[in-house]
Amino acid sequence: MEKIKIMTVSTADLPKNIIDKYDIEVLPLLVNVGEESYLDVIDITTSKLLEIMDRDGIFPTTTQVNPQRHYECFKKYLEQGYKIIMISMSSKMSGTYQSACLAKDMLETNDIAVIDSLNVTSGLGVLVLKACRLREASYSFDEIVNEIINTVPHIKSAIAFNRLDNLIKGGRLSKAAGTIGNILGIKLILTVKDGEMVVVDKVRGTKKAAKAILNYVNDIRISNNETSILLYIGENEVRELLEDTYKGNENFIECEAGCVVGTHSGSGACGVFFIEE
Repeated sequence: MEKIKIMTVSTADLPKNIIDKYDIEVLPLLVNVGEESYLDVIDITTSKLLEIMDRDGIFPTTTQVNPQRHYECFKKYLEQGYKIIMISMSSKMSGTYQSACLAKDMLETNDIAVIDSLNVTSGLGVLVLKACRLREASYSFDEIVNEIINTVPHIKSAIAFNRLDNLIKGGRLSKAAGTIGNILGIKLILTVKDGEMVVVDKVRGTKKAAKAILNYVNDIRISNNETSILLYIGENEVRELLEDTYKGNENFIECEAGCVVGTHSGSGACGVFFIEE
């Protein structure tokens, strides 16, 4: 039987109990705050980072996982007899995917598959969970790779943000789109499409934001056989409203965003990530 290691990066934002359950190898990105650098989630929590940002008015930067770190991790598991499936964050948002590809080329092996999720945060997390469950169901290395690649276009999401300043500063959203969201109490509902953040709706108020997310999800329809994720950053009313809707649904799990995603989202963001039916 093949030994298969599922790998990803910290922007998958999966909770520790899930990572431990499926023995997922997670490579952390770096978060740079002033002159200090921290490993995402390991060295600093999201709440602590948001506290520093609010207190000091600092906008942190983030650094991709470089080829050498990928190389060392890949090599370790290859030497243990594993085949490796690395599901990485969108190549349009970070150079991390390209770094993984370079590391694979350096090792000159067909026992590593590097997949561009064209997604980030829980969109990436949903794919990683699917890969783990396919492995548990005794799918082969090639079968898992093909299933995940075929699932990438079917990852859907809808996320509401309190403010969009950090998305603009970090280059994740155009200034024109962000300006609309920051005036007149308008909340933008964003999704990840073709690897990038785009606006899908504009509403006023928290209740309408939650309703817009639910309408988006219901219009597309969630696959009943897959895990969906309710992602949040800090306490907020949208989260509470969505929790009421999905309470008791065993196919839903909740995840808090890590520091890299929190840097760009700021506090109060919340959304749903799922595989369409």
